[in-house]
Amino acid sequence: MTTDDVLEVFREAGALLEGHFILSSGRRSSVFLQKALIFKNPKLTEKLCRALAEKVQSELDEQPDIIVAPAMGGVIPGYETARHMELESLFVERENGEFTLRRGFRLEPGQKVLMVEDIVTTGLSSRECIAAMNKTGARVIAGACIFDRSNGEADIGVPLVSLAARKFPDYDPDDLPPELQNIPAIKPGSRGLS
Repeated sequence: MTTDDVLEVFREAGALLEGHFILSSGRRSSVFLQKALIFKNPKLTEKLCRALAEKVQSELDEQPDIIVAPAMGGVIPGYETARHMELESLFVERENGEFTLRRGFRLEPGQKVLMVEDIVTTGLSSRECIAAMNKTGARVIAGACIFDRSNGEADIGVPLVSLAARKFPDYDPDDLPPELQNIPAIKPGSRGLS
C-alpha cells in the first residue's frame, strides 16, 4: 500500500479530518487522523495491519519474536499486526506516569521485540514504550506504525517501518498561521476525537 492508499482508507472511514486540532504533543495542525474510526471497523483495521505486517516482514532482516504496543492507541494495531505475523501481542500501560508491563505480561531477556504504534508524530510514546521494554532485558529490533506523521523525521531509537508517511504541517500554539488563528482549536478527546 502507498501513503495515498492509506489516506484513502482514512477518507473512506471519515477519519481524515480538517480543521484546527491540538495534537497529543501539544502542537497544532489543520489535519487530524482519527484512527479510532479505522479501528472500530474490523475490515479496515485488518486491511491496514495485514499490509503493515507484510511490509515489516519484507523490510526487516531480523524478524521479531513478539509484538509490544503502547496503550491505548497501539493496542488494536499491535494485536492485529501480530495476528498476521502469527506472534503474541502484549501492551504496556502507564503506571505512575511511566509505561510498564502489567497483567502478568512478561518479556524474556534477549527476546526480539517489534514495537507497534498507531501513529507516530514526535516519537515520544514510542521512545517511552521502547525504554520500558529495554528495562526487561528484551531487545527491541524495530518499531512499526500505520502512519508516520513526521515522514521519517521522528527518532524512536530503532528503525521505524511505517505503512504510510507524510509530513502534515504542525505548529507551536504561539506561532499559528493566520488560517488557524481564526478557527477554534479542538482537543483530541473532545467531540469524539480521541
